[in-house]
Amino acid sequence: MYALRTASSLLRPTLGASRIAAPALTPRFVRLISDDVRAKIDAAVKQDPLVVFMKGTPDMPQCGFSRAVIQILQMQNVNPDKVATYNCLEDSELRSAIKEYSDWPTIPQVYLDGEFVGGCDIMFSLHQSGELEEMLRKAGLLDAPAPADA
Repeated sequence: MYALRTASSLLRPTLGASRIAAPALTPRFVRLISDDVRAKIDAAVKQDPLVVFMKGTPDMPQCGFSRAVIQILQMQNVNPDKVATYNCLEDSELRSAIKEYSDWPTIPQVYLDGEFVGGCDIMFSLHQSGELEEMLRKAGLLDAPAPADA
C-alpha cells in the first residue's frame, strides 16, 4: 500500500517506514543585501544628521506615508539643509536593501544621528507625544521659530 506524502505526513512515518528523525522544517531566509550596498547605506545614514529614505522627493512625495513624514518634519520646523533624502523609487536595489538593512518592512524610513527611528507610524506617534521635538532639538536640527509680529 502506498502512502500519500503531504506536508503533515512528512512529520510522521508512513506505513512500513522505519522511524527516522524528521528533518527540521524551519524556514531559511537568504540575505540579499551585499556588503557593498550595506556599506553605502551605512555611510548615507551616518553622513547627515537626519536621513529619510522615501518614495519620491520632499517636493513631490510619491506616497501618502512619505508625504506625512515630510509634513511632520516641516511642522517640527526642521532645517531642510540638514536633511538628506533618498528616493527609493529611483533605485530598486536601494528599495529592497533598505528594508533588510533596518529590518523594517516599509518605506519611508527615518534615521537620526545614524540610528533608525522608524517609519511613518512611529514618526507620527513621536510627533504627537512631543518626543520627536526633543529628539530633533538635541540633534540641533530645528530652525529658530520665526518672531511673532507685534
